[in-house]
Parts: sequence; C-alpha cells; structure tokens
Amino acid sequence: MVRVPLTEAERERGERLGALLRAARGPRSMAEVATEAGISVETLRKIETGRIPTPAFFTVVAVADTVGLPLEALREATTGAAVR
Repeated sequence: MVRVPLTEAERERGERLGALLRAARGPRSMAEVATEAGISVETLRKIETGRIPTPAFFTVVAVADTVGLPLEALREATTGAAVR
C-alpha cells in the first residue's frame, strides 16, 4: 500500500498539535506522560515534534486526557474553528 504524501497544511497542523500537547505537558517528563497515556515515549516524542502529523485518534485522546487538555482546545488549535 502506497501512502499519499501529506500536504504542507497537514504537516503544519501536526506541528501545531505537537506544540500544544508539549505545552500542556508542562514540567512533567515525557516518560511520565507516555506511561500514564499508555503509549511509548518515542511515540509521544514523535507527536510532540510533528514527526507523526496524523496520530491515531485514541492516542491523541489518551495524551490530551493525561495532560488535562480538552479535545475542544485541540480542535480549535489545529483547525482554527471554534466548537459550537
């Protein structure tokens, strides 16, 4: 299966998502957050740096829940759209 290359907008959205999750993590270590979210530290690192610009939904939910970030905030930050 050949994967369609991401657009520049998709890459930028992934970088915004990663930056938001990193900021929400605050002083907590990557290891602590990853363990609590049930993912590997390497997966969290890749998401935070934008190297996984389209992470799985349930992975994002787990990380957001762990760092106390509402999904609405993620949506607004990555799409610019306010939740109605």
